[in-house]
Amino acid sequence: EENGHQNKRLKSDADEEDAEDQNKKLPKRKIVLLMAYSGKGYHGMQRNVGSSQFKTIEDDLVSALVQSGCIPENHGEDMKKMSFQRCARTDKGVSAAGQIVSLKVRLIDDILEKINNHLPSHIRILGLKRVTGGFNSKNKCDARTYSYMLPTFAFAHKDQEVQEELYRLDRETLERVNKLLACYKGTHNFHNFTSQKGPRDPSAKRYIMEMCCGEPFVRENMEFAVIEVKGQSFMMHQIRKMIGLVIAIVKGYAAESIMERSWGEEKVDVPKAPGLGLVLEKVHFEKYNRRFGNDGLHEPLEWTEEEEKIAVFKEQYIYPTIINTEREEKSMANWLNTLPIHDFNSSAVEMQTNNKNSKKSSDLEASDGCGDDSD
Repeated sequence: EENGHQNKRLKSDADEEDAEDQNKKLPKRKIVLLMAYSGKGYHGMQRNVGSSQFKTIEDDLVSALVQSGCIPENHGEDMKKMSFQRCARTDKGVSAAGQIVSLKVRLIDDILEKINNHLPSHIRILGLKRVTGGFNSKNKCDARTYSYMLPTFAFAHKDQEVQEELYRLDRETLERVNKLLACYKGTHNFHNFTSQKGPRDPSAKRYIMEMCCGEPFVRENMEFAVIEVKGQSFMMHQIRKMIGLVIAIVKGYAAESIMERSWGEEKVDVPKAPGLGLVLEKVHFEKYNRRFGNDGLHEPLEWTEEEEKIAVFKEQYIYPTIINTEREEKSMANWLNTLPIHDFNSSAVEMQTNNKNSKKSSDLEASDGCGDDSD
């Protein structure tokens, strides 16, 4: 009987070795993976090789790729060997419904199922497509769409007594929020919306295509709303600061003219909204699709067939995490308490003096402090 068990074990070991040998013979192909994940408890997407104390999404992904036999072990240690590239480097705690990574893998049978078997349930690979050999998901991406889910009491005026669960956003406030968000459209210098970039750094200029807040909805007795923003690319913390500044204005801590000032050269104190509600929704590859999407060899990088799986994942893992964490840890409520500490008028006095006699000052007041940059 013991011998029988031993033989079975030897046979399964031999089968695994055979499968591994078969995998080694498979040619490597450049692919993209469509990923969804809940970012709570992770220090962002990007792997920090050699730093095991800060767990990232890529740590779990690379481990699953090695265990499933898609990549050799040494490619996991040196990601350049598999030409790995993520489309967006999401920050600590940030989730994704449509992240894209490009890499070279062995196209083993049932590849998605095998990778997912080695991933925790809050990280899923939802789709795979073959791409051109030189494809790089970061460089070929034309635009990225993010959403930010927040409790609507964040927009209540600072002088208003608010019971968080009973607060409901009125039409007038929602319109004001959307008017302010629309000011971001176009190209602006966002050096005040990130760290370590000076006002004259050309890379601080970013192009925003769309930004608006949708209709509020109630989940577990609390009202939430979702802000969507589409831009060419974003810097670290940029979206959270864009939303943080609008909240500060709507709550009455900062004047509307601060938006125009924040795009100028002076340093402006811009508050950063919590990371919890931020989700990478979608990445766009319009130029690549036009060139290679219908060449007969490659598919366009569109994910209409996966949309239902994406929606199910968000309902199952992303939205409940945001809602439950907000209720338990009160990340938005606690952050709102820090807004009075910010100095929103630091250089306003100098600006008023400089602009006293200029037409620009009166134009600004007439246009709610919003540049006409929407083109």
